Amino acid sequence: MGIIYSIDYSILMFLQEHIRNDILTGIFKFITMLGNGGWFWIVLSLLLLINKKTRKIGLTAIIALIIGALITNVCLKNMVARIRPYDRYSDIIPLIAKPKDFSFPSGHSCASFAAAFVYFKLMPKKIGIPAVILAALIAFSRLYIGVHYPTDVLFGILIGIFSAYMAVIIYKKYLNRNETIDIRNR
Repeated sequence: MGIIYSIDYSILMFLQEHIRNDILTGIFKFITMLGNGGWFWIVLSLLLLINKKTRKIGLTAIIALIIGALITNVCLKNMVARIRPYDRYSDIIPLIAKPKDFSFPSGHSCASFAAAFVYFKLMPKKIGIPAVILAALIAFSRLYIGVHYPTDVLFGILIGIFSAYMAVIIYKKYLNRNETIDIRNR
């Protein structure tokens, strides 16, 4: 575990010492705020419920968000109980108010990738690709602002993708029994 902490710490210190600047800080504070409580993805998914053509996709994204939240926030954060990087290393300076929950895995990253991957799999590329890019920016913002270790973010992303995958299986099996989804041509 020591080598993982060492790599995580080195990455965070590199970002803090060499990448942070006033312009990027403002941008990444805004981007990270989009992931707070998954609100952006929840609102987007709820908006998709309005139109009949996108209703099942919105529902699928909500299912992915629920799966991800249960795995990340209800189970793993409390089971692993990993303290935040700024609590372990006094030289890591967070750029936002210190979150009170545990660090592993990143809920922002999980929620972002859960919803974005549903959009990527079930919607045209012109929507799916920007969603994944925004999810990646939100995940990176957690490192930039110093509130997560890289491994927290990596596992949040993986859990988010897993949650999306499970939700798409539910979509295919229960919501769209007669419609096949061909993601290769998207």
